[in-house]
Amino acid sequence: MKTEFDFEKIKEIVQLAIKEDIGDGDITSKIFIPDGSKSEGVLVAKETGIVAGLPVAGYVLSQIDKELLLSVNIADGSRVEKGEVIARVKGLTLSLLSAERVMLNFLQKLSGIATATNKFAEKIKEYKTQILDTRKTTPGWRYLEKYAVKTGGGANHRMGLYDQILIKDNHLKIMESEKENGDIGHLVKKAREQIADEVLIEVEVEDLCQIKDMMDAGVDIILFDNMVPSKINEAVEMVREWGNSCDAGTGRAILTEASGNITIENVEEYAKAGVDRISIGMITHSARALDISFDISYKVML
Repeated sequence: MKTEFDFEKIKEIVQLAIKEDIGDGDITSKIFIPDGSKSEGVLVAKETGIVAGLPVAGYVLSQIDKELLLSVNIADGSRVEKGEVIARVKGLTLSLLSAERVMLNFLQKLSGIATATNKFAEKIKEYKTQILDTRKTTPGWRYLEKYAVKTGGGANHRMGLYDQILIKDNHLKIMESEKENGDIGHLVKKAREQIADEVLIEVEVEDLCQIKDMMDAGVDIILFDNMVPSKINEAVEMVREWGNSCDAGTGRAILTEASGNITIENVEEYAKAGVDRISIGMITHSARALDISFDISYKVML
């Protein structure tokens, strides 16, 4: 899957990664590697998975040594098998050794996220449901990790607190304690008055009796949090019936979303329940890095 990449969004984190790993220079390689020697390194998949982060790897190389040449054999989003060569890098041996760990840290972590996402997406590919990420990301890595989710066949939820309304149980509890009007209709109306038309409003629901009020209030997305699939299916049917009702008359399509305790073993049950979206935190916060090695073939260039 081809996903557009914004290099401006990774400049700071790449520079930080280079600074923390290389600092003033690789003192081991400076002592033992002859000046001017050149080598070729190959990135090899040590296990099957989905590759993500090759643009980042290329950017890392360019920041360490602009003369390093990256030649990719596959595109981001491609499946690789164990032992398959992903890409080759040519240039000064000292530069290759300096870039190795920084490049792999990005590539392995992002490929791990893409691989985890793809496993969920493949599990429910027969259904209309999308796999979405959450805000449970590594601090500073959100753009990268959400990029990896899309590369693996998922979709992105809101990027942060600033680009979508999401009214959760804590908001309702706080408003109740502050003696504010916690009625869903009131909350949605208040939000609509203060945001742009294109900003979505999502509301978390834990009880089916809340759903009609949410639909009548004009929400865009209803989030079923920690509900069992059978109960979610009942809720989804309520939303469908409302949408098909002549009395609704709004022309709006309300999306449904499930989250909470969803695993690779039970994700299909949630998709069968009929939701449009399933948001899963573990695809970013708990995905295991894909095992990728960087093997250097040393050649002294006279």
